[in-house]
Amino acid sequence: MLDLKRHKALVYGLGATGIAVARFLSRAGAKVTAVDDRSVEELGEAANTAKDLGVEVICGFSGRTVPPGTTLVIPSPGVPPFNSALRDAEDKRIPVISEIELASCFIDVPTIAVTGTNGKTTTTELVGHIFRFWNKKVFVGGNIGTPLIAALEEEEKPDIFVVEVSSFQLLYIDSFRPRVAVVLNMGSDHLDYHGDIESYRSAKRRISENMKAGDLLVVNADDPACVSLGRSSAASVTFFSSKRTLERGIFSDGDSLVFRKDQGEEERYHLLGVRLRGRHNRENYMAAIAAARHLGCPWNVIHEALKTFEGLPHRVECLGRWKGVSFFDDSKATNVDAVAAALESFDEPVILLMGGRNKGEDFGRLAGTMKKKVKRLILFGEAGPQIDEALGDIVATEIGEKLGDAVDAAVSRAEAGDIVLLSPGCASFDEFRNYSERGDYFRNRLGDIMTRGSGLEWNVK
Repeated sequence: MLDLKRHKALVYGLGATGIAVARFLSRAGAKVTAVDDRSVEELGEAANTAKDLGVEVICGFSGRTVPPGTTLVIPSPGVPPFNSALRDAEDKRIPVISEIELASCFIDVPTIAVTGTNGKTTTTELVGHIFRFWNKKVFVGGNIGTPLIAALEEEEKPDIFVVEVSSFQLLYIDSFRPRVAVVLNMGSDHLDYHGDIESYRSAKRRISENMKAGDLLVVNADDPACVSLGRSSAASVTFFSSKRTLERGIFSDGDSLVFRKDQGEEERYHLLGVRLRGRHNRENYMAAIAAARHLGCPWNVIHEALKTFEGLPHRVECLGRWKGVSFFDDSKATNVDAVAAALESFDEPVILLMGGRNKGEDFGRLAGTMKKKVKRLILFGEAGPQIDEALGDIVATEIGEKLGDAVDAAVSRAEAGDIVLLSPGCASFDEFRNYSERGDYFRNRLGDIMTRGSGLEWNVK
């Protein structure tokens, strides 16, 4: 176990993760310095919280080197690998580890780690839901919600940790070893952070590098990068596929999912009554089933748990209907693969709202799906002109400056039987603090429009 009393630790970033790390390190006896590029005014209460923990706080940090005497660096997920201070630490052979690496040194119960370009939040929450349905004490968090390190200070010890892990967190692991690792897909994302797709995928692949025989790696048989990872892993591997029958693994068969094991033994999970639509959600169900079964959750518990899982806000979330038009919030879709998956969920004509801040995406990859699924494309935000250049010749397109302009245009263009879908394919930071705020704005803007109209069938939550 890591002896933190010997260390002078540098925590880079004072968001929720940074504060949780600083608190844990300080209470464990480490000498802690926390730095953040933001000013005291921008940090607000976070700076005071860190100081109250006995942490030395440096705001407006613009140092190109780590402070003298530093023996351990824990960057927050938003600090990119090309940051000068991180490179300085690596040059000096000072360990740089992520929060999940630090936390894993103090965990002695099974951990299920979920990653992927898309679907990881839904799958993480679904796995947690299954184990709670089985009356287990479960921690669900990581890259979503509560940082993993914060769970270590709770009085009640979980039976199982279920954590979403991002490429940012996996980049800085050393000994992190989940009992079950799920890799849903490896598309293209965060190229502004990693530099290129191979660096991004290389970080994702690290999830299984410390796994051994008896551990389980669950991977997508329809994704070549995932298949390659599965073939090279020391862990046992379960493949899943939404496109074809597998001799061994989990696959889609009509209204059921079939888990085919050794010697031809099969389990069948009926999907009639489940609440999430689309092929991508079938993949999420399959991955969750494999993870839960490996840790002993009974078939009948999983089967019933799938039917009671309601899904997540801002992930192809149905907001309601008005004058025969259905409205869906998929604000969490911040890359083109997520947009494509959302569009594949619908057979009805789609009026699609896209835009925000580009993260290095190739919007042209949506051309084929756009031709089949989209009736009208309405753009907004910084990336609007870039998306128009890539897709404007494929589908009828119009551009607004802000999301509000796009919502107004979508409502005015929609006809009975249409789907209005916010699936931006971009980060939110040009106009909003995060995807949740963007999705909430979408809902509220629609609500204002509906309450001024007639024939209201609106589901205001």
